[in-house]
Amino acid sequence: MSDKTGIRIPSRLPLLLTHEGVLLPGCTMRISVDTYRNMQLVKSRLLRGTSLKSTIIGVIPNTRDPEHDTDELPALHRVGTAGIAVQVVGSNWPKPHYTLLITGLCRFRTLQLLKERPFAVGEVEQLDQLEQHASQALLEGELGELGEQFYKHAVQLVDMLDMSVPVVAKLRRLLDSLPKETLPDMLASMIRTSNSEKLQILDAVGLEERFKKLIPLLTRQIEGLKLLQKTRKPRQDEDKTVVAIRPIRKIGHFPGGQFSLDTAEEAEEEDEDSDDIALLEKKIRSASMPEPALKVCVKEIKRLKKMPQSMPEYALTRNYLELMVELPWNKSTTDCLDIHAARVLLDSDHYAMEKLKKRVLEYLAVRQLKNNLKGPILCFVGPPGVGKTSVGRSIAKTLGREFHRIALGGVCDQSDIRGHRRTYVGSMPGRIINGLKVVGVANPVFLLDEVDKLGKSLQGDPAAALLEVLDPEQNHGFTDHYLNVAFDLSQVLFIATANTTATIPPALLDRMEVLQVPGYTQEEKIEIAHRHLIPKQLEQHGLTPQQIHIPQEATSDIVSRYTREAGVRALERKFGAICRAVAVKVAEGNKVTKTDPPPGPEAAGRREKVLESLNSPADLSLPPEMPIVMDRHALKDILGPPIFEMQVSERLSQPGVAIGLAWTPMGGEIMFVEASRMEGEGQLTLTGQLGDVMKESAHLAISWLRSNAKTYHLTNASGSFDLLDNTDIHLHFPAGAVTKDGPSAGVTIVTCLASLFSGRLVRSDLAMTGEITLRGLVLPVGGIKDKALAAHRAGLKRIIIPKRNEKDLEEIPATVRADLDFVMAGCLDEVLNAAFDGGFPVTSRHDLLNSKL
Repeated sequence: MSDKTGIRIPSRLPLLLTHEGVLLPGCTMRISVDTYRNMQLVKSRLLRGTSLKSTIIGVIPNTRDPEHDTDELPALHRVGTAGIAVQVVGSNWPKPHYTLLITGLCRFRTLQLLKERPFAVGEVEQLDQLEQHASQALLEGELGELGEQFYKHAVQLVDMLDMSVPVVAKLRRLLDSLPKETLPDMLASMIRTSNSEKLQILDAVGLEERFKKLIPLLTRQIEGLKLLQKTRKPRQDEDKTVVAIRPIRKIGHFPGGQFSLDTAEEAEEEDEDSDDIALLEKKIRSASMPEPALKVCVKEIKRLKKMPQSMPEYALTRNYLELMVELPWNKSTTDCLDIHAARVLLDSDHYAMEKLKKRVLEYLAVRQLKNNLKGPILCFVGPPGVGKTSVGRSIAKTLGREFHRIALGGVCDQSDIRGHRRTYVGSMPGRIINGLKVVGVANPVFLLDEVDKLGKSLQGDPAAALLEVLDPEQNHGFTDHYLNVAFDLSQVLFIATANTTATIPPALLDRMEVLQVPGYTQEEKIEIAHRHLIPKQLEQHGLTPQQIHIPQEATSDIVSRYTREAGVRALERKFGAICRAVAVKVAEGNKVTKTDPPPGPEAAGRREKVLESLNSPADLSLPPEMPIVMDRHALKDILGPPIFEMQVSERLSQPGVAIGLAWTPMGGEIMFVEASRMEGEGQLTLTGQLGDVMKESAHLAISWLRSNAKTYHLTNASGSFDLLDNTDIHLHFPAGAVTKDGPSAGVTIVTCLASLFSGRLVRSDLAMTGEITLRGLVLPVGGIKDKALAAHRAGLKRIIIPKRNEKDLEEIPATVRADLDFVMAGCLDEVLNAAFDGGFPVTSRHDLLNSKL
């Protein structure tokens, strides 16, 4: 309890345990509430309170980690701060929580704990006076010297700050107007102090003890500001010593006896230039160049000294020497070889991509055992949007190296790689040497982006110029045409990215270690969206989780119904469209929580207002509106009707249609094959912009079916086993604007034609891939993982693949393998049996002999 003349806080207070800091009397702090006890306190006392006194709570520091919160109440700190909640903000995303803005009133001591559930309530004893201050006699007596010393340090600290800032100016005025006993808590919340130091200030109930504990903290802050000012002072002194000097005229005699007046500017320029050359020569000596490069530079600097400045070659030679000095001949960063930390960093930056992460960790492990390991040449191959470039940036961050990206898409001049010879006007080094100059170290991570899109022209082949750069056995002596001396690239970690290896020259591909980066499954996309894409878009659009909530059900709908891609680039654009629509709603009038007011003078003013109205009732406003939740109706309003709503079963509702699987540089895709027959002269028509290999597969398919028509009871419209007798066949591959080529559609064409001639429907949940031979064998194909992911995205349940591709199933994620039924086929008999419900009837060899007889 307190003095009879002072305002008293209630003798029983609900207790709020906080781990975020220490609240001091007269100060304001924002506290996040998410534990069970604190949530119950907010709901029961703050949201239902009818008067200002009912919103007074006790705030007690809790040093225990809230992640390990249990039902058992921890040991309470002996001293707390009674405070009043001036603002309550609620939200339900990512989990229900409240944010309280609390102003401290006074200290209290907990006498006993009255109850623990649903929230803690304690019997308290008030320690500070709310209205009364220390008597003038006491301040002038035993506390006079301490008070004056404290006040002197406080004024000195404030005077060292920028008085043009309004908060600092107001604080200076408050130092003169507020009583000295109210200043220690306010200053302790403003200066740099740890939580343990603030706890000591909180525990200092007596004013004398409080002065003694705070004066050393003020002294430490003042010394830090003095040291900061000393570091800035020399620069200011240098600026003051700049003096403008007029050029002095001199008189010179000519042979004719005439006099001429010349300014001293020319002589000064010559002196400055000679000084620059001397400084450049000094830099060359200290650049730690290898012996061949040093000899070239010394020779060029001697030529430069004898060369008039008016010669065009003077500037070229000087630029060359400056580049040689700036190159990192012997500068490198130290690799971070902590494998555990690297694993944590890679997992936090990128979800999935296990093969890439494994390769980076292997490199780190070998670097621990051998310091002079040559940098590997990695090539990430995969469809767009799967994160190949961002993985390269994460690898550089993991290793602690500098990162430099070189875009090679469309480059068609080999000088971009090797540089120009110095005999040409406007010559410059290549992108490799220029990148080393930019990063300033000899062991960066170089990302050669889009290496599969290099061009070729009359200026040479840049892909051939890359052979020396990307050869671990040769790049220790890479020679740029501009430098004309060898530079060691063996410590550079080169990472190339490509969508396909088909357009990379074989010689260049042989020098790189190819790592396939396939597309993501639907589950992986949802996880990536909530870990990376949604937080990134919220930050870019100025939104907070308290304003928009995208549940996993909405993300699943966006992935399956609005995007169908291997990567996540289109998915991120959809989230951007959602954020823009929500930003309009917020800007039109939704309540947005304002930022915290700065502590200090404002907190003191707020405390005075609280003291004035402490005994008067006031209503507490409810939390603002909850976040805008994205459901299916909101998605339709923002993104429009779903794009991928067509059911696959609708396309297979009649004979002569089958689904194949194709691989493209954009990832795996499903491909429909349609066939029809009509009266004619036995011609086979193919449409759909097919390549030569695809056309050969169609001819193989019709030839095999004609040779096995009796075996499978296949007849044309007239009942003849000669399928092309008076019959024309038209094979069509929809999406005719897309070029299609490759042998993997052979089994699909056979199944489509077998369905057409037998009149039976192919299973609607089935897709297939495989190359065929004239004898009916099914040969292996590539891209099994990408094709399986495409079938999974399309909602198919069964896939027929060649038996020799069974080894490729290990690369498919376990969740996808569990949803798909894989059928291994070694011949076309097994393909047809699996493609139709109930199998495909086959006439035995004995029946065939009897029919011939």
